[in-house]
Amino acid sequence: MIITTKPVHYNREEFLTPFDKVFDKVMETSFPQFTKDFGIKFFENSSYPKVDVIDYDDRLTIIAEIPNLNKDQLVVEVEERVLTIFGSKHVPKENDGKYIKRELKHSSFRRSFELGDKLSDKVEATFDNGVLTIDVPKVKPKKPKKTQVKIL
Repeated sequence: MIITTKPVHYNREEFLTPFDKVFDKVMETSFPQFTKDFGIKFFENSSYPKVDVIDYDDRLTIIAEIPNLNKDQLVVEVEERVLTIFGSKHVPKENDGKYIKRELKHSSFRRSFELGDKLSDKVEATFDNGVLTIDVPKVKPKKPKKTQVKIL
């Protein structure tokens, strides 16, 4: 007896999205002040490129691995308190051969981070050997002004 089945194609995002939502909920529950202070929600919308975020006294550093691109194919911008990383890689069409398997990413991506009130929008970015490093300075809290009021 021969059983034939139609191949099933799964979207990679179908597997990541539920995990990302659970992880985001755990982060918000475990570290509620972090999201309030810095406004960054790591797994909302898109989750590529994957990032490490390091909290220093004076800044947050976001590190993203983006292999096989050069710095001219990447853009880092801040608009209305949202930091966005985007880029694209398009491979020229092969005229002679046909793909047997295609797993490498050949498309555009976009990942955004909302900057909270305690972060500056004056970011610095470097890109070296496929690693994008973005430093987001923290805003120094303003000291309350003390004034004396003249009694009339």
